Amino acid sequence: MNYLNDTPVASIIFVFTLITSIYAFNDHQLYGKFMLHPYTVSKGKKLYTFITSGLIHADWMHLFFNMFTFYFFAFRLEMMIGHWQFGLLYFLSLILSDIPTVIKHKDHFWYNSLGASGAISAVLFSYIMFDPMSLIGVMFIPMPAILFAILYLAYSWYMSKNAKDNIGHDAHFFGALTGLIFTVIFVPGIIPYFIEKLTGNG
Repeated sequence: MNYLNDTPVASIIFVFTLITSIYAFNDHQLYGKFMLHPYTVSKGKKLYTFITSGLIHADWMHLFFNMFTFYFFAFRLEMMIGHWQFGLLYFLSLILSDIPTVIKHKDHFWYNSLGASGAISAVLFSYIMFDPMSLIGVMFIPMPAILFAILYLAYSWYMSKNAKDNIGHDAHFFGALTGLIFTVIFVPGIIPYFIEKLTGNG
C-alpha cells in the first residue's frame, strides 16, 4: 500500500501524533498547553485542547497501544469510508468522546486528560461495522470483533462508574459510540451489510 496516496489522512494523523507525543516526552511545558483540563474548558477557555489532547500521550506504553491499534485499523477504514469521512470521524470523535469527561470533572481542578483513546475507539468500532466476525487478539486470545465490542462497551461503562485509576474510560465508551453512530449515518447500507456479515451471508 502506498500510504500517502491511498490513505493520506490516516498517514498524516499517525505521523503527527507520533511526533508530537515523542516531543512532549522531552518538553513537559507542551503537556500544559495541549492537555485537556475540564475545569478550564468548562469555563469556555482552551477549547482547542479537545483536539490537541489527542496528540500527546502519558508514556511510551500509552502511545504504543494507541498507535498499534490505529495502524491495524485506521488505514483500512479510510479506504472503506473515504478520506474526508475518515478525517471527520477522527476529529469529531476526539471532541465528542471528551465532552462527558468535561461534564464529569468540571469542578475538579486537579484533573487532566490526554491521549487519542476516544478517537481510536471510534476507528475500531467503525471498522467492526464492516467486519464484525474478524478476529481481534485480546491478551493473545483471539475473539470475534463483535464479541470484543460488547465486552469492551460493558467494561468501559462499568469502569467509568467505578474505577479510580485515572484512565479515561468515559472517552473509550463514548468514542466507541461515536464510531458506531457516525458509520451508520455516513455509510449508506451499512446496517444490512453488517447483518449479512454477522450472519455469514455477506
